[in-house]
Parts: sequence; structure tokens; C-alpha cells
Amino acid sequence: MAPSAIPQTPPKEVQQSDELLAAAVTKKIATTEFGSLPHLDASLLKVTKTTTPMNVPAAGDPIINTASQCTDHMITAVWNSTTGWGAPELKPYGNLSLAPTASVLHYATECFEGMKMYRGFDGKLRLFRPDCNCQRMLTSATRISLPGFDPKELEKLIIALVSVDGPKWLPEPGSFLYLRPTMIGSAGALGVAAPKECTLFVISTFMPPMDPPKGMKLLASQEGVRAWPGGFGFAKVGANYGPTLMANSEARSRGYDQVLWLLDGLVTEAGASNFLVVWETKEGKKQLVTAPLKDKIILDGVTRRSVLQLVRERIPELEIVERNFTMDELAETAKEGRVIEAFACGTAYFVAPVSQINYREKDIDIPMSKGNSGEYAGKIKQWLVDIMYGNEEHEWGVVIDEVGGLASNCLYSGDCSPTGQIIRCFMAWMICFSWSNGIDFCLHSLISDGGLFGFFR
Repeated sequence: MAPSAIPQTPPKEVQQSDELLAAAVTKKIATTEFGSLPHLDASLLKVTKTTTPMNVPAAGDPIINTASQCTDHMITAVWNSTTGWGAPELKPYGNLSLAPTASVLHYATECFEGMKMYRGFDGKLRLFRPDCNCQRMLTSATRISLPGFDPKELEKLIIALVSVDGPKWLPEPGSFLYLRPTMIGSAGALGVAAPKECTLFVISTFMPPMDPPKGMKLLASQEGVRAWPGGFGFAKVGANYGPTLMANSEARSRGYDQVLWLLDGLVTEAGASNFLVVWETKEGKKQLVTAPLKDKIILDGVTRRSVLQLVRERIPELEIVERNFTMDELAETAKEGRVIEAFACGTAYFVAPVSQINYREKDIDIPMSKGNSGEYAGKIKQWLVDIMYGNEEHEWGVVIDEVGGLASNCLYSGDCSPTGQIIRCFMAWMICFSWSNGIDFCLHSLISDGGLFGFFR
């Protein structure tokens, strides 16, 4: 039985009411908090392209596995409480300058997102549900007292970076790069208070696949907890991650891949990923069970959300149950042979089957019916791969224009405003009509990466 401190899942209508209220509050924060101060505006993007481009690591280069090799450019934007959001910039990748008294260094006023850009098997560049990541980043920012913004504007800025660095840094079909949008309190003043200045930046880096090929082994936590009711476990803030490192190190020293986080015996997350288990009830009903979002203890994972939606649409015989459940309940179900499979999911670990859980110094083996995966995890993972890499056309797979796009349509090194774009197009057409190659060549030049738009970059 779940501890009384955390209530069982409320009726569906109550959950829907909570979701509507949360959406209304988020919208209000994003649109009215700063009154007449300038909001984050992607149309003001200033572009300065690098004059010292870096070399792309060759396949197999060890640096790829370090998650330290970034691409040529980054996005930055600065907000302060007096002037609001300044014009965002796309500029050469480089270090940030912070005062030693910056709020982020003392009070952990920061949040971030994790997402990927994918080079499809069809050659196209894609993002996977970027709107979800940008909306979640707004939720995290407001939880940590950082400024609000329109998630659509952040999405446009991310797309701008992808459209510029994607062609060079992600040429191989079936590959990906990791994207890290981040916001930090950058005001140079001590004091436990909401930062008066904030820096937004977006970078892209190589990231190795992290899901263990033979299944993930988890060590169930007996003492430490990751999050608690009334806290901030639902927000993607650094304070949710740093304190877990000691427990993760202990787990790895004992031969396990990650910690299975418990709270008063309740199963919450696996490492920094959502945890899901497929089991059969005593009545013979197959269920996909995962911790609920309502207690705000776990992260509303984009992969988790996608997994649940795909299961609802494509595996109707598998009942989705979002509720609190204990490790004792899971252990008892496994002992009775009713656990079918389990897996973790997230941007980093993707869909990672679980092969074993250590609980109270006893290893519980989790079935993997397909050798290196369970049947359901294998299906779900393949469906997601197909969407991410273009084998299946789906609204979640957002194709990125590598020719046009916000950043590549900018006049010279700076002006991405509507006026700047109009001037640029007019100049390009004037040059076209001054040549004798004909209209067909002009049209081709205007839409080619190496054509007239390339000339004005």
C-alpha cells in the first residue's frame, strides 16, 4: 500500500482540471509577467558566423564519447529585470563570462533541456517534438524564478542553430547530435533572491548512445531520495541532478548502471529517466505501469509521454496505469512470475530495457523475451526510431529547412528582422536579373545553400 503522505491517483476529471489550471497559469506567466518589457523574439536574431570553423571528429574518434565536443555555433540571449529580453544572437561557440557572484554559482538558479537533432535515413534533418521541450523549459524556468518566455520563440532559436550547424556536423544518415538549451541566473550579486539578470544559451554536442546493450541493471535506493512532495522533482533544474551523483557512483561501483529511486518505498525514476514496468494482474490483465505526474515527483519526460501515446494508439490490449506503486509490490509481482518486462526511457537513455533490479541486497531478474529487450520495449523503440529518422512520416518528426530558415536568411552578419530579410531578398533578385543565366538559374540560386543566400551570409 502506498504511504498516506502521497494520495492515490485522483479521478480523471480532477486530473484534467489540474492540467487545465497548470496550462492557464503557465500561459499567464509567459504572456503577462513582464508587462511592456520586451519578450524573447526570435525575429530579432543577430547572426555572426565563425571565421575559424572546427573540424568534425571522424567516426570512432574518442572525443565523441566525452560529450565535450560542441559544434561551431551557439545561441545566446540575455534578460534583465529592467529592459526585458535583448535580441538573441547566433554566434561562434565560446566560453561564457560570469561574475564570481553570479546567482547560478551560489543558489543553483538554472534550468535546462535535453533534446536531439537527427539525420534521417532519408537524408533530412529533424527534431523530435521540440515544442514539448520548450514548453517544459518554461515550466522549469518559472519554478526556479527565472524569466518567462514564449516557448515558440525558443523553438525558433533552436531551429536556427540546427539549420546552421546540422549540415556540416551531422552528415551521416542514422546519426544524432545532442542539444542543450539552458538558462542561468547571471546577475552578479549575492543574496537569496530571484535573479535580476538571466542568460539563455543553446549548444549542440556529440553524445554517445547510453543504453546498455544487455539491459540496464538498477540498484534500488534504500536511503537517499531524488525528489519529494512539494519539491521540484518535476522541473529540469540542476539541483535535481548534482545531489544524485554520489548514489550513482556507488551503484556503478557495485556493478549496476543506475539507481532506481524510491520514496518511502514508492518507485519513482531510474537514474535521470522515467521507469515503466509491464506486468500481468492476478486477473490476467496486462498493464503498463508508471509513476504518476500529479505528485510532481517525477519529470514529465517527452519520451515517456510519447511512449504512453503510442501504446494507447497501437497496443490497445495493454492497459496504461499511471499510479503510485511500491518496490515491494514490484518484487512480489516478479516473485509470482507476473512481471513481463521493464524499461527506462528518456532523451539520453532513449528506451533502455531493464534486466535486473537489486532490492534489499537481492537481485530480481526482469524478463527480456527478445534477448536484449522485452517485446513491448522493442516495438516502442522501433516506432520511435522510425519517426525520429524519417522512416515513418509523423507530426512529431519536425523536418528542419537546411537551406532557408531563420539564421541562414540574414543580411550579412546581423540583421534577421523582417525588414532585413526583405532587403536581402530584394538585393538577391536584383543580382539575379542582372545576370544573363535566366530566371531558372536565379530561382535555383536563391534556394541553394551555396547560392546567393550563401553569398550574403
